[in-house]
Amino acid sequence: MNETFVTLSGWLGGDVALRDAGGVPVATFRVASTPRRYQRKTGTWEDGDTQWYTVNAWRALGENCDRSLRRGDPVIVHGKLSAHVWTNKVGLEVTSFEVEAAFVGHDLNRGTSAFSRRKLSTVPATEPVDEGQTGPQVATVGGTGREATAEHAA
Repeated sequence: MNETFVTLSGWLGGDVALRDAGGVPVATFRVASTPRRYQRKTGTWEDGDTQWYTVNAWRALGENCDRSLRRGDPVIVHGKLSAHVWTNKVGLEVTSFEVEAAFVGHDLNRGTSAFSRRKLSTVPATEPVDEGQTGPQVATVGGTGREATAEHAA
């Protein structure tokens, strides 16, 4: 199945809302993106129509968005785009765009940001593979589901 991936540059339209969806954290927020074009004839910049996108970030990405992003922050979002067509209260057909985020960050063209690495969560040793042997100690890297052996986790 073909999917459309997009990269958005815009501003956070409100604070991040973090909720639980079937035991999995998901952060939802809106991003406003306004195209700006230079008009040669007038020698000025003009703003186009603002486009709004709803962004959903799952698991550790969602938790990090909730801790890091605030209303008005300049952001870059990369993820899977989907369009939803629905009828509003007045009977008009409306199309809304939603992005399932794969990556989210501050837009450093518009300011500075400080980064803090997530603490690693440790997972107990695996069950013995053969009599008298145990598997490697495993740690989850940043809550992303990626695993590293104890010697690589530090």
